[in-house]
Amino acid sequence: MKKAIILIALLIPLTNFAQDKLIQNIYARNYQTLNGSWQYIVDPFDNGYYDYRLNENPNGFFKNKKAQSKTDLVEYNFDTSPLMVIPSDWNTRDAKLFFYEGSVWFKKDFTYSPKKGFKTYVYFGAVNYDAKVYLNGEKVGEHIGGFTPFNIDITEKVKEGNNFIVVRVNNERHPEGVPTINADWWNYGGITREVMLVDVPEVFIRDYTIRLEKGKYNKIKGKVLLNKAVAGQNIAINIPELKISDAASTDENGFVTFSINAKPELWSPENPKLYDVILSYNGEEINDQIGFRQIETRGKEILLNGEKIFLRGISIHEEAPFRHGRAWSTDDDKVLLGWAKELGCNFVRLAHYPHNEHMVREAEKMGIMVWSEIPVYWTIHWENPGTYANAQTQLDDMINRDKNRCAITVWSIANETPHSDARDQFLTRLAEYARKKDDSRLISMAMEVTGQSKNLSKVEDNMNKYVDIISFNSYLGWYGGSIEDIKTRNWEIPYDKPFFVSEFGAGALQGKHSDGTEIWSEEYQARLYEETLKMFDKVEGFSGTSPWILVDFHSPRRLLNNIQDYYNRKGIISDNGIKKEAFYVLQKFYQQKENEFK
Repeated sequence: MKKAIILIALLIPLTNFAQDKLIQNIYARNYQTLNGSWQYIVDPFDNGYYDYRLNENPNGFFKNKKAQSKTDLVEYNFDTSPLMVIPSDWNTRDAKLFFYEGSVWFKKDFTYSPKKGFKTYVYFGAVNYDAKVYLNGEKVGEHIGGFTPFNIDITEKVKEGNNFIVVRVNNERHPEGVPTINADWWNYGGITREVMLVDVPEVFIRDYTIRLEKGKYNKIKGKVLLNKAVAGQNIAINIPELKISDAASTDENGFVTFSINAKPELWSPENPKLYDVILSYNGEEINDQIGFRQIETRGKEILLNGEKIFLRGISIHEEAPFRHGRAWSTDDDKVLLGWAKELGCNFVRLAHYPHNEHMVREAEKMGIMVWSEIPVYWTIHWENPGTYANAQTQLDDMINRDKNRCAITVWSIANETPHSDARDQFLTRLAEYARKKDDSRLISMAMEVTGQSKNLSKVEDNMNKYVDIISFNSYLGWYGGSIEDIKTRNWEIPYDKPFFVSEFGAGALQGKHSDGTEIWSEEYQARLYEETLKMFDKVEGFSGTSPWILVDFHSPRRLLNNIQDYYNRKGIISDNGIKKEAFYVLQKFYQQKENEFK
């Protein structure tokens, strides 16, 4: 019964609580953080959510009930429960929960003073995976998906003085989920990104998009949308450095567009120029830093601002350096991106899900282009309408949050998916949706090598018509074949489009050495990198790569004692931050490519 209830929740839209539209640029608003210590209760049988007949309990743990007398039976108590620092994941914060998948309840007390004429939202950067949110004992919203933000209007529920918020977090995997049951990364549970109370005027700028008009370098386009359909509202845009100061009135839908003649300095990895952009309405000023650039393809080339580029990339999981667990902070992101810069990267593939907003903003400041992906990974339930709706919602949330970040040059809709008619229909719909929503970026996905013989590998995929870059993962010399095979391998990629190797690599335990013929040694990994880079560099249309992966990361699939120990060891940096030999092989190749494309 319990599983059936969860299945239905994943198959159909949430009906009791309409999803609040995402507020753009939450960090520019007036907010109060709820980060810090939260009390938590581990609830493996969901006693706090269901009664003993597995019906949803109207008096569950969210009521935060207190025993009023010696004879009052209450079988939970947040006040005496342990504390966990939020944001975080419970797997690395509580050793008993390292492998745990299930429900955990979190509670936070806070004081608040409502402001007349203002609305209040609670904002979550991400909760993995199924979040039920309660304020002062009443349910206010819910969200499915572990890597995208959501906000809930609590204006009518929050009160003057003391309040408490309770979140039931469940990270159980489901076949119809996105991602599905089987994945090669750790299923970190918890409130994994920041939590904030946000105050905005009753009528406010909910959303905006500001960028260069597609194909032009002398015209900035802007779209601004209010949270309510109110006509005749004056919205101002100011870009001081470009001496732009303009205003326009909303239409009957609360929508306004700008078209401004300007020739901004272009953003690029060599010159990551960002402009202060200020939107003003109803007493609120929203400040953003926005860069202007064009990204496109021409035949087998990728062009940034009209110039051919080579994407010197690396793949990154959202796993914290040194301390392990889920990364979420600017400090975490600066370390990871700093390593990528040291490597010589101008590009990162943020796999296999949208990373935190700080990561994208820091990449933009550092001049690193970004591939951002949703977790349509391996064997999704292609024919399930609820699965598709979930995937599209995550795609929509990813684009909505980051559409003003010029560093993002690729929206990716999938990774290593098996071919079928149902899969093609599923991914075609996602690609078309992404293109319609945002045509200023490239669309791609990580395909698989579909056929190979002794001397020839092929990449053929019906999705070739819907992507701008033919991207694929190749593990020749690790999952099949040998390093000697790499030296003689030819490639057939029958499309007049650039190709990008989204993954290649080999596992290596840092500190394990050999003559280069033994797997798991640093020397074997380095040799595979050397020969793989030589192999692809000879193929027409080779436009970049993001080898797998920057840092060793936790994975429950990786069981080999004394080698893997629940880590995927394909990192070119160890989980303790030590660079392996392959790091320097890739760094040298990227130095050569940088010189070649100057």
